Amino acid sequence: MGRGPTGTTLTNARLLTPHGVRAGWLRSEDRRITALGTGEAPEGGTETVDAGGRWVLPGAVDIHIHGGAGAAFTDADPEGAMRVVEFNRSRGVTTLVGGLVTAAPTDTLDQIAALAEVADGGGLAGVYLEGPYIAASKCGAHDPALLREPDLAEFAAMLKAGRGHVRMITVAPELPGALELIRAAVSEGVVAAVGHTEATYDQARAAFDAGATVATHIYNQMRPLHHREPGPIAAALNDERVTVELINDGVHVHPGAARLVFGSAGSDRVALITDAMSATGLGDGEYTLGKLRVRVEDGRARIAETGQIASSTIVLPDAVRRAVHTMGVPLEAAAHAASAVPARALNLPGVGSLAAGGTADLLLLDDDLSVAGVMHHGSWVRRP
Repeated sequence: MGRGPTGTTLTNARLLTPHGVRAGWLRSEDRRITALGTGEAPEGGTETVDAGGRWVLPGAVDIHIHGGAGAAFTDADPEGAMRVVEFNRSRGVTTLVGGLVTAAPTDTLDQIAALAEVADGGGLAGVYLEGPYIAASKCGAHDPALLREPDLAEFAAMLKAGRGHVRMITVAPELPGALELIRAAVSEGVVAAVGHTEATYDQARAAFDAGATVATHIYNQMRPLHHREPGPIAAALNDERVTVELINDGVHVHPGAARLVFGSAGSDRVALITDAMSATGLGDGEYTLGKLRVRVEDGRARIAETGQIASSTIVLPDAVRRAVHTMGVPLEAAAHAASAVPARALNLPGVGSLAAGGTADLLLLDDDLSVAGVMHHGSWVRRP
């Protein structure tokens, strides 16, 4: 999509930098941000584009997403996976990690290999395994018949299929062998996450001490918070080592509970995610998530047989806008939670912030926070 990389100087912009908001300019050349500053931009050498006083944010980084535009990462289809990528790029999500749900062992390896091919070409920033080592009682939209206990040999086969692209795996800490698998993942450079779990507070703490550093979609499919048995929610919120995922679609988490997450963990530890499925961008109807039928009504996705909430149908800038307009989170904090925090959580270099030397991935927003322009690797996907 768009043109090849070219030099661009964006002027008359409100830049959300790591050091705060700056009214000024930003220059990109050869896919990178080469300079930015306040006042008048230096002349010459690049095309000049007037941002019209709009907000300029880092491109959004979605580390927990399963599909969109009618395609799912579980399809094991590189072309379909790129449809998801291009759909999201056009809406301001410039970095994606392809999420897989629980599947049979051979299917999982095929899915990982297909996404690794897309990652080889730069379409995805990696592969995320949400299962199969999760609790049956908290399986959500995962097929309970396919869940299994942590298996180091199977995990090694997953890593081999991923050829270095497996970025994160969610594990329920209370399962036999869970802590050993967490340690194995961390030793291989894979981020371990705690989720889909009945873990007690102490069991979750043990997982974090073993090296897990992410809490998978906080609140959802976790033992609930209780004042005498606080469980994994309190363990994650209380631990400075842990990044907390939050699905901020207005369905999965009440705004009051979402505000509690920002207030407790702070915007530097909250990663906004979508958990979006293939129905995203298509409207209501019946779809599949893995092998399960999902019905979408009024944008809300639920498992057809049980009515249980499944994935969302939002894109990440929607979560930013909701955080600001519904929850009162400052734009700087909401944007940080949709870019720098998830990028850091998964060790994704060069993305998630507006800084010289970083990748030229930009999201331009109007005053109402609607998407007005998108740049990916220095090329306009959506020109303002």
